[in-house]
Amino acid sequence: MAEGAGAGPRLAELLAAGRRLWEEVETGAEPSSGAPAVQDKVRQGLDALQRAAAMVAQLDLFSENEELEEIASADLKYLLLPALLGALTLKQVDLSRRLEHLESARAHFWRFLTLCRSYRLGSFHLPPAASPPAEEDAGSPSPGGPAAAQPSLVAMASSRQAKIERYKQKKELENRLASMRTFVESGQADEDQIREFYILQIQKWINTSLEEIESIDQEIVILRSRGTAKQPSAPPHGTSRQVRAPLKPFILTRDAAQAKVFGAGYPGLPTMTVDDWYEQRRRQGVVSGQSAPQRTPGITDEELQKQQQEKKEEEDDEEALQKARNWDDWKDTHPRGYGNRQNVG
Repeated sequence: MAEGAGAGPRLAELLAAGRRLWEEVETGAEPSSGAPAVQDKVRQGLDALQRAAAMVAQLDLFSENEELEEIASADLKYLLLPALLGALTLKQVDLSRRLEHLESARAHFWRFLTLCRSYRLGSFHLPPAASPPAEEDAGSPSPGGPAAAQPSLVAMASSRQAKIERYKQKKELENRLASMRTFVESGQADEDQIREFYILQIQKWINTSLEEIESIDQEIVILRSRGTAKQPSAPPHGTSRQVRAPLKPFILTRDAAQAKVFGAGYPGLPTMTVDDWYEQRRRQGVVSGQSAPQRTPGITDEELQKQQQEKKEEEDDEEALQKARNWDDWKDTHPRGYGNRQNVG
């Protein structure tokens, strides 16, 4: 077991640099965590903390087989390395690697909680090592009905109460740490006070890690669900989309015999186009070959109908003009009141 002096000043400097960069990012005045200056601090902080964690592992400072009293007071602060790594990992904003960052941060927080649990630092329920799969749906109905759903309601109430207790503990710890920070950092505190100060910091980060893991698990489920929804559902191999044959029109009458006698009850369904009808009538000799409207190549039925309507309107206009002229001529030769015999004595 290496003592605090054995850890060396370089390790202490790396931890201090990483923690200072995390505090600057956490309480910075930048409007967005994605600003280049903020992300530079995140990368520098992660680099310092990762180098410090590698040195701690090389020095074998902590072991799950030892007691808390066996750890030197100056070494207690290095227990915070995994929690600080998790907190800074969450500050990365690369959306294409968001799921990877969430899983990495969760692993750091879980490692920190495991160490604290082994040293009996706080009383808490250790979350599972892996995040929940996307298939879990907390809002799905229980197969056992309301009776089976009752334990879930109890668990929700218990979880809510645990959050309230953690929040109260966190505020109390922050107040105690604020009152001790200046005294410890100025070098005026003795070993017992330094030990208490670091243990309070560890207990505060236990509450933070539990909250972060809960939030991470919720976001991971959402991201995995979105990834599953974006995958296109390919048709089975070797099958192709079959072209559906057009449905034959049907009539809404009681039977076929009634339909033949009374009809369908509404205008008949079209069975041929206008051009087909003209061609059929021409073959029967009812109309001449020139009776069908001549279609200009490339003209649609709608355009042809529009041309015919315009031609009809022109003919109507000429007929109305001729009637108006005839009326004027008649008035010239017949005085007003001509033919009125009603008042003749």
